[in-house]
Amino acid sequence: MANLLNSANASNAQSREMTLTVLGCGTLGTCIVSGILSSLSDLQHPTLKSKTPSGFTTPAEDVPENIPRRFITCVTSPMSARRIEKALSSLTDNLTILQNENLRGVQEADVILLGCKPYNLISILSEPGVREALRGKLLISILAGVPVSQIEETLYPSGNGVAPKNEQRCRIVRALPNTASILRESMTVIATSTPPLPQHLDYLVTWMFTRIGQVRQVNPALMDVCTALCGSGPAFFSLFMEAIADGAVAMGLPRKEALYMAAQTMKGTAAMILEGEHPAILRDKVSTPGGCTIGGLLVLEEGSLRGTAARGLREATVVASQLGKGVQGVNGTRF
Repeated sequence: MANLLNSANASNAQSREMTLTVLGCGTLGTCIVSGILSSLSDLQHPTLKSKTPSGFTTPAEDVPENIPRRFITCVTSPMSARRIEKALSSLTDNLTILQNENLRGVQEADVILLGCKPYNLISILSEPGVREALRGKLLISILAGVPVSQIEETLYPSGNGVAPKNEQRCRIVRALPNTASILRESMTVIATSTPPLPQHLDYLVTWMFTRIGQVRQVNPALMDVCTALCGSGPAFFSLFMEAIADGAVAMGLPRKEALYMAAQTMKGTAAMILEGEHPAILRDKVSTPGGCTIGGLLVLEEGSLRGTAARGLREATVVASQLGKGVQGVNGTRF
């Protein structure tokens, strides 16, 4: 495999197919590969437009010079292998499913997506030959709560007294997609790298994750709050949606209809905010003097909804930071 960290080598690699290997191909890994495959199909049939469930088309943009066209997924169980084959085999002929052959998957890859469970990080990256196979390649981690420094320490322990040269290392990027990836509506947060990634790699990483939704890059120090906001956010929003639906059910609306209406209302509100409407202004527009909206809002404010929601986000951020440091039982020790 060519050394992707060198732009000249990356350009030379265009003469062959770039290979993406997913180590631990769970739901998120499968979604990412599926999104890339759908984009490849759109490139081959430019008159066809891929739409997300919300009705928005995949953003039109320039495609990186070299993108993955061959895919390897690495799993441990026959059940996972069957799941991936069912989900992806109909989309491409360039899919190889490996079972308990992580080293081979890394050796044949140009880009590696690390999607295993965080507790499997050490066993996978410490397998004999993996560190050497990663040399000069791009390693993208989507492990929740695992900072780049922890992955680097696993691959290149500082205590062994021998620090490998830069050309003997891989470049590690941390990305945080969320559960909406399954519908290509993810809010993926990518930690900026120090030193910055070469432009061709930065472009490639961004392109890969825009296949499953929207992307923002932030300072690594902000990844814990992004974990709380974007990773835990769907659970927080679901709780509020369920509570609103419960209120509607209490007032006589069938639950199925209540959940649908609540979800569509939240979706429409989010769309307006994404178009530039400020939440406070939107709230004020709906609050007619003496009307039902302001009455309901005051009850929510009396119940400290704003402060409680903000505190929940702050708590989740603290827990995420402690989990990233390897602290166990964080929630059981919080005051």
